Amino acid sequence: MKELEKRLNYTFKNSELLKNALTHSSYANENRAEGISSNERLEFLGDSVLGFVTAKHLYSMQPTLSEGKMTRLRAELVCEQSLHGVALDLDLGRYLRMGHGEEKNGGRTRPSILADAVEAVIAAMFLDGGIAAPESFIERMILSPESIEAHHAADYKTELQELIQQKNGQVLTYAPTGESGPDHAKVFSASVSLNGEVIGEGSGRTKKEAEQAAACQALKKLNK
Repeated sequence: MKELEKRLNYTFKNSELLKNALTHSSYANENRAEGISSNERLEFLGDSVLGFVTAKHLYSMQPTLSEGKMTRLRAELVCEQSLHGVALDLDLGRYLRMGHGEEKNGGRTRPSILADAVEAVIAAMFLDGGIAAPESFIERMILSPESIEAHHAADYKTELQELIQQKNGQVLTYAPTGESGPDHAKVFSASVSLNGEVIGEGSGRTKKEAEQAAACQALKKLNK
């Protein structure tokens, strides 16, 4: 547990809270006679703490974002995929208390279980040290400027679509324009057109990234 606390950059006053946060329901069920509780209640609380801290951060640090954009960005930042990545960074799976059957079925590496455990740990930190403890952790592991920019960039196509839909009869289309480089390091290019006229071009490591880059350029052009 001490090693995990170092990774969390937080030392628990009540270590039982951390132990509970790492207890999967399968372990609790197999040890029901001992009165062991699973981390499900902590997961419930942690989800709310995570949502609050993320909403507060976006409101304070992203003053130009609309309510709709903040809502979408928050959803992406706290989704299962994002929390699974945090769990991998912490190597959280190795610390989980899990039933034999669940472990044999690969539960220790299952994204949903790991994401739930991250939320449970956040709740444990909150109960142990108040809001400052999980807030520092969340800002460091989930709300870094790089992470927010990456998730925000992933929404350029949606932002462009919403802008175009403000007028009726507008047709937005994306098209591949080429690819270059060796198979292991290809670069794809794409364009986006409005009513048949190209309004943005971009490139990226995948076709989706290229389309996002094209949408970004189009937004800059249309918002001038």
